[in-house]
Amino acid sequence: MSQNIASHQWENRVLLVLTDDTDTTTFQNQIKEFQSHENGLTDRKLIVYQIKKHSYTVGLKDEAWQDSSKLYKTYKTAKAPFEIILIGLDGGIKLRQSHILNCEELFKTIDVMPVRKEELRDKKY
Repeated sequence: MSQNIASHQWENRVLLVLTDDTDTTTFQNQIKEFQSHENGLTDRKLIVYQIKKHSYTVGLKDEAWQDSSKLYKTYKTAKAPFEIILIGLDGGIKLRQSHILNCEELFKTIDVMPVRKEELRDKKY
């Protein structure tokens, strides 16, 4: 799996879930929230990166973790032990927060974006 988030530009939206500890309730609940809405994530072309200080994995399953601190160092800005970032199709950061992101809020945020509106129009035809 590529560590290069830019490789997803114009193909996928990216969710970065950064944590200091994958055993925290906050992190575990965030992943469960996404797992319970996988169809909505797929429909919105979302790829989830789970990132901790020295490793990362792509997806929501128990995938193998890759050794690297590059993503954590590049994207972690909050002093909070948990952070979530939404990167749009254009590669820009669309949302950043230090608390659990529920999928209803996530989907509302994405569904008002111009490219998403275009995707929905194209689906109708």
